[in-house]
Amino acid sequence: MIVNVAAYRFVPLADLPALRESLRARAEALALKGTILLAPEGINLFLAGTREAVDDYLGWLRQDTRFVDLPVKESLSSEVPFGRLRVRLKREIITLRAPVAPHQGRAPAVEAATLKRWLDQGHDDAGREVVLLDTRNDYETDAGRFAGALDYRVPSFTALPDAVMADRERYLGKTIVSYCTGGIRCEKAALHLSELGLGAVLQLEGGILKYLEETDGSHWEGECFVFDGRGAVDRHLRPAELPLPSGERAGVRGGSCGEPASETAAPATFAASPGPSPQPSPPSWARAGGEDAEASS
Repeated sequence: MIVNVAAYRFVPLADLPALRESLRARAEALALKGTILLAPEGINLFLAGTREAVDDYLGWLRQDTRFVDLPVKESLSSEVPFGRLRVRLKREIITLRAPVAPHQGRAPAVEAATLKRWLDQGHDDAGREVVLLDTRNDYETDAGRFAGALDYRVPSFTALPDAVMADRERYLGKTIVSYCTGGIRCEKAALHLSELGLGAVLQLEGGILKYLEETDGSHWEGECFVFDGRGAVDRHLRPAELPLPSGERAGVRGGSCGEPASETAAPATFAASPGPSPQPSPPSWARAGGEDAEASS
């Protein structure tokens, strides 16, 4: 059985070329495959291999004080969902092109069990209505999402802030919980949207993957799109065999735990939708160019 792990951390990194080589060498020695992104703002990774190899690598990585207690999301598959190992240097580990420095302070978070309780009871512990904000791209939400979540049908993460702020009246007086696949996008989005004046925005700790790992999956509808050869996982984190877009090869797109996107910003004319668009944008990693093609969570 293959163990798949996704992890990220916003932390200042200065020795990127040397760090890239050491991370690559260790992963290659353990025959791991997947994607590791490094940037001045931190690390974003998704790796797959045997239990022994994955545990060895994480234990070694956590010896670095910058990655101590690095939290991971874990799932199993019968095959390695990546064709090769890639370790890349980027400007951001998740592209937003906005002045956010998450390592200077995290956005407030809600744990999976707490969110489930709020959704079960229909409000948060203070009695406020809970609004779920999906920060993923349109083709991801087509695979599945939380019931009743707001989905702006954006083709890339960079388009989300303008879409949300154009609809800001919807959020007044409510508890906002942003979510994504593994936590990286909703953390950065929560910080940026708060800075733009939306008010307090919570992030779902660990994203959808942690929610499905730690709860019974209540309130989740459909499957969770993942950026590897599995295509998607079901609410039990089992491969859902979602077909890849035509022309895609497993592992080549390098999708990891948080960044799908395109460098082309979209206009802020997206309306929130409770259902998928009949003609969703093609995955931006399937379009020419674009930094989001590297990893996503």
